[in-house]
Amino acid sequence: MKSALLAAAASALLLAVPASAQGVKIGILNDQSGVYADYGGKWSVEAAKMAIEDFGGEVLGHKIELVTADHQNKPDLATSIARRWYDVENVDMITELTTSSVALAIHELSKEKKKIDIVVGAATSRLTGDACQPYGFHWAYDTRALAVGTGGALTKAGGDTWFFLTADYAFGYALEKDTSEIVTANGGKVLGSVRVPLNSSDFSSFLLQAQSSKAKIVGLANAGLDTTNSIKQASEFGIVSGGQKLAGLLMTLAEVNGLGLQAAQGLVLTEGYYWDLNDKARNLGERFFKRTGRMPSMIHAGTYSATLSYLKAVKAAGTKDPDAVAKKLKELPVDDDFAQGGKVLENGRMVHDMYLFEVKKPSESKKPWDYYKLLATVPGDKAFFTAKESGCPLTK
Repeated sequence: MKSALLAAAASALLLAVPASAQGVKIGILNDQSGVYADYGGKWSVEAAKMAIEDFGGEVLGHKIELVTADHQNKPDLATSIARRWYDVENVDMITELTTSSVALAIHELSKEKKKIDIVVGAATSRLTGDACQPYGFHWAYDTRALAVGTGGALTKAGGDTWFFLTADYAFGYALEKDTSEIVTANGGKVLGSVRVPLNSSDFSSFLLQAQSSKAKIVGLANAGLDTTNSIKQASEFGIVSGGQKLAGLLMTLAEVNGLGLQAAQGLVLTEGYYWDLNDKARNLGERFFKRTGRMPSMIHAGTYSATLSYLKAVKAAGTKDPDAVAKKLKELPVDDDFAQGGKVLENGRMVHDMYLFEVKKPSESKKPWDYYKLLATVPGDKAFFTAKESGCPLTK
């Protein structure tokens, strides 16, 4: 009886400890089993662990905890997990958030709960545009930056007619819209588009429409396995050998590795990070490789940066109060192994340089993971919308 009373008293004391006195808890919420499992998945979890270890494992005198869950690309499931994390498990910040429909849902919940989210894996520029909110941030890249990099470069190089294969949800729509605007601004023309369900196995009817359009560029406004599968099937239809060019509008090192250089050679793509770009990138890449047996993409490296930046902001604020931490996130520069000279705008967009790459031919690759040649650096202020251009209500 006495031990039961002592246990009850101890649990009551635990419940009485204010959230501000507890350790910082970070959640990685992403797709760990589906179409985006290689794109982010468990590799992003490892990247966040690296950031926590590099920071020293504790902040404000308390241990940093990491929790993780698979949202299966379902906004309702993601919202249910995030609500439990916020309300019951005292999670302070959620990051990664692959899939734009999921990220938009969590963005709205975070606003309601006054909790910070830092989106890395999802692409839609709406996150820091019309859907912006005071506690929401967007790292690594977005549809606007991809459009400026890949869409702008290919149009200027003579690829002035486009047809889109577009993922049939928020991300695909935003990527098609942003790229179309860049194409037309550079004197190009969009001849048409077709919407493709997420996780499709058969792209034949969509590819036939792209082929019959006679567009010079077939823009793949999809990601993950959907991109690799559409590229493989495009090869079977002779799209490239017939004179059209494929543009992987959201491709990362993970998808290039999945395709192999034989299939991926010549593809032009935009990323915010490449492991062999400079000494800092190599430092992160080589340490990540020792842990995982693979090099990180911009999603994995971006998750590392987002986690580290959040912890730096907590330390600088001297509290994990979300208003104080959000303020510090917008004040502190982003200088780490992912981005150098990065800055966070008032709409939550982290601005940094982006890079236009071409995938090497197998004969050009000198070592494992030696996949890219740099075509151009796109300065951050050219790649991303300014806070005023974004349409974010916070900037008015």
